[in-house]
Amino acid sequence: MPNDLFSIGPFTVHTYGLMIAIGFIAAYLIGEYRAKKKGLDVDKLFNMVICGTIGGFLCSKILFYITEIDQVIANPRMLLDFANGFVVYGGIVGALLGGLIYARIAKINFREYIDIAMTSFPVGQFFGRIGCFFAGCCYGKETASALSIMYTHSDFAPNHVHLIPTQLISSALNLVHFFLLLYLSKKLKKGQTASCYLIFYSVGRFIVEFFRDDPRGSVGALSTSQFIAVFLFAAGVVLFILAGKYADREAKADVESSDIPEETSADESLNVPEESLAEGITNTPEEDSDEDSEVKENE
Repeated sequence: MPNDLFSIGPFTVHTYGLMIAIGFIAAYLIGEYRAKKKGLDVDKLFNMVICGTIGGFLCSKILFYITEIDQVIANPRMLLDFANGFVVYGGIVGALLGGLIYARIAKINFREYIDIAMTSFPVGQFFGRIGCFFAGCCYGKETASALSIMYTHSDFAPNHVHLIPTQLISSALNLVHFFLLLYLSKKLKKGQTASCYLIFYSVGRFIVEFFRDDPRGSVGALSTSQFIAVFLFAAGVVLFILAGKYADREAKADVESSDIPEETSADESLNVPEESLAEGITNTPEEDSDEDSEVKENE
C-alpha cells in the first residue's frame, strides 16, 4: 500500500496527508450546508472551525509528547517534528476548547455551533483512518483470519505479517457514527448532539483498542486510549444531562416571558374613548342651550 503518491522536488505528497485534507474539507462542507439550513452564520462557523483546528493541533501534539515522554527525553528533536505524532483525544479536547474560546469572543451560542461541527467531525475521522490504513500506523494485532491485511513496505506496521485491519474498522465505525449523530441531531436539544459524539466515540475507541497492536502506552491493564476513553465517556454523559437541563431552563424562561402582559403606557391611560370625543365634537352650542333651558324649567 503506497503512502507516497508523488514528489515535486523536496516536497512529497503522502496518502495520509491527502486523506486528512479531504476529510477536513468534506466535514466542513457538510457542516456549512447544515448551518445554512438552520439559519446560522457560516462565517462564524468557519472561524470556529479554524480556532478548533488550531486548538486540536496543539493539544494533540502535547498529548503525544506526554504519552511518549521517554522517547522525547531521549530524543528532544521529536519536539520539532510537526508532521508526525498526534493523539486523537488531544485533538478532540483541543478542538472543543478552541471553539469555546472563539464562541465567547464572538458572543455566539456555543451549543448550536458545536453541535453542527461535532456532527461532521466523524466524516473527517472516516477519511483520516483511511490515511492511517495507507500509512500503516494504528495497525492491529497479528491474525490468521482471512479478513486481514499484510504490509510489505510500511515504515510503521510490521511487514509480511497478517494483521487485523483496525484502521478500516475504525473508519467504518466513524461513518456509522456520523449517520447516527445526523439522525439524533433532529431529536436532541442544543448541546446534546456534541455530547453524544463524546459518548459514542469513546465507546467505539475503547472496543477497537483491544484489537490494536501499535505502541501507544498503557495505564494498568488498559491502554492509554482506553484510560482516557473512560473519562471522555463520563464527561459526555455529564454534558448530555447538563445540556438538557440548560435547554429546559431556556425554554421555561421563554414561556414565562411570553406570558407577561404588555405594560400600559402613560399615553394610553390618558386616552379618552372615541365615542365620548365624538359626542363632544358633534354637540352644537344650540343643543347645549336647549339642555340648559330644560334644566331651568324642571327647577
